[in-house]
Amino acid sequence: MKLKSPFLIKLVARLLVTVMRLLFATLKKEISLANNDRNLSAYDPDIAARNLYCTWHDSLLFPVFMGKHPHSAALVSQHQDGSYLAEAMQLLGIVCVRGSSMRGAVQALRETLTITEKYHLTITPDGPRGPRREMKDGIVYLASKSGNPIVPLTVECSRAWRIKGRWTDLVVPMPFSRVKLILSEPIRVPKKVSREEIAAYTEHVQQVMDNIYQAAEQPVPQRRAA
Repeated sequence: MKLKSPFLIKLVARLLVTVMRLLFATLKKEISLANNDRNLSAYDPDIAARNLYCTWHDSLLFPVFMGKHPHSAALVSQHQDGSYLAEAMQLLGIVCVRGSSMRGAVQALRETLTITEKYHLTITPDGPRGPRREMKDGIVYLASKSGNPIVPLTVECSRAWRIKGRWTDLVVPMPFSRVKLILSEPIRVPKKVSREEIAAYTEHVQQVMDNIYQAAEQPVPQRRAA
């Protein structure tokens, strides 16, 4: 059922945020920064660096709820489902830019270039309608124009539900599970790049994302009893 009432959308978003905050409060959380580089953390209010975080749609809950967001923004689809997400993120102090490759792309690009001067930006480059875990080149183009590095991120979760959607699922951690948010080494894109170079960088980011997700989703070895 699609809700058109702004009041009901806000109510659903507030309920979602409350439930997720309670759930994530039960988790044993860890954040792993590549080379212990503090400048990779979106949760640190004191760093001057600004990053473009790259994660797949199915893992979006984790970077959103793993910590507080002093300087964070996110690109959210103009699709109806994006309305709930935008409201929820605003409740968490995350600035939202509405747009995608399908709708509002030009306006969203202008806004994001301005936003990236002051805020970290999280992008799910396989959205808003898939294909699942397939990289689009928007984040590479934005990295070139803004000068901000792309930081691929993934998550290890000891126990989780997978809620099936139309084109992808949504990973939701089970209460009291162990969660590790992993931020990989930043990828920098030169200011001046050709279309061929953008395609090559897009393929490179795709490969990095494939590798880190494959490693993160390997079953955790079981310890043998002594």
